[in-house]
Amino acid sequence: MFSERVLSGMRPTGLLHLGHYHGVLKNWVQLQNEMPCLFFVADWHALTTHYESPEVIEASVWDMVVDWLAAGVDPEKATVFIQSRVPAHAELHLLLSMSTPLGWLERVPTYKDQQEKLKEKDLATYGFLGYPLLQAADILIYRATQVPVGEDQIPHVEMTREIARRFNNMYGREPGFEEKAIESAKKLGGKNAKLFMELRKSFQETGDVSAIDKGREILAGAGSLGAADKDRLFSYLEGGRKLILSEPKAMLTAASKMPGLDGQKMSKSYQNTISLRETPDNIAQKIKKMPTDPQRVRRTDPGNPDKCPVWQLHEVYTDEKTKAWVQEGCRSAGIGCLQCKDPIIESIVTELSPMRERAKPFEEDPTLVRKIVAQGCEKARAMAEDTMKEVRGVMGLNYK
Repeated sequence: MFSERVLSGMRPTGLLHLGHYHGVLKNWVQLQNEMPCLFFVADWHALTTHYESPEVIEASVWDMVVDWLAAGVDPEKATVFIQSRVPAHAELHLLLSMSTPLGWLERVPTYKDQQEKLKEKDLATYGFLGYPLLQAADILIYRATQVPVGEDQIPHVEMTREIARRFNNMYGREPGFEEKAIESAKKLGGKNAKLFMELRKSFQETGDVSAIDKGREILAGAGSLGAADKDRLFSYLEGGRKLILSEPKAMLTAASKMPGLDGQKMSKSYQNTISLRETPDNIAQKIKKMPTDPQRVRRTDPGNPDKCPVWQLHEVYTDEKTKAWVQEGCRSAGIGCLQCKDPIIESIVTELSPMRERAKPFEEDPTLVRKIVAQGCEKARAMAEDTMKEVRGVMGLNYK
């Protein structure tokens, strides 16, 4: 049984914008207050599609971390690190590749979908085919239990669970496992040890699910047990093998509804974004240049908010009273398009102002960001090495 832990990462391929904030970062900021979190810069993943232009990655890494900190990610609460600074990710990826069926990688829905969408890039590479396995290694090396993803990423987490399950079944054959589990149970004390064994028998022989919950309660309250004993007994209780890697669950996040400046989804590919550290003047300028209802040619022409990209931003940023004012004023030509945009400008400026303030110290002294990342990498390497010691051991690679 593994402690609750969240892992998530982002690829450094350009400036972060409001779509990233509403789609990912707001959720991260909330999660860091609820359970241990690890947030990483997925620079190796960026190379799977940007291997011909690595300068984009190098230029984006530090800016992205500053954006995270500006958005409210707290390095005192969450571990912030860079994927390539923890080489054990690559080692686990390699070791998992030895037993992962090729068909599992080829059936990932996003594999062919991304090849279709990114036709201008040559993605017929081993790195692109294998990126879901690298993603699995990212998760499993920290024994993460929760992975926040959008709906399209659920198959990746499911494949990670399959990989962990296959690995545990293949390599969790600890010599003398049952004998060791019985010895571990004795450490619970006479009464609890007897009850634990009865609960295990009840589940194994009659399928009594409540016995599992009661057994887990005994283990959770057993302060005398070490981590290895607890892990062994959790597995023994359910009749499984030794748990080496976690089977993470997908934590489904709401899809970002952040529209771009042209009404499409906000994306740097469409050049319709507002970056997280955009200045008030730039925000105002971009919003004022937004297209509106094409039927509203003159100020006196009535419009239809449903056909206007600006209305989509009102749905995200303004209250019900303002929305009613826009609907009435636009349809009756009572307000002009520039008037309609003013509340949006004010709301976005208000949202981003604290981010610009939080970013200032890191912009003025880049060594602060380097220090945060260095500390996070050190912590991540220690956690990863704990897993790798056990992985190497069960795979026969700890010989001297």
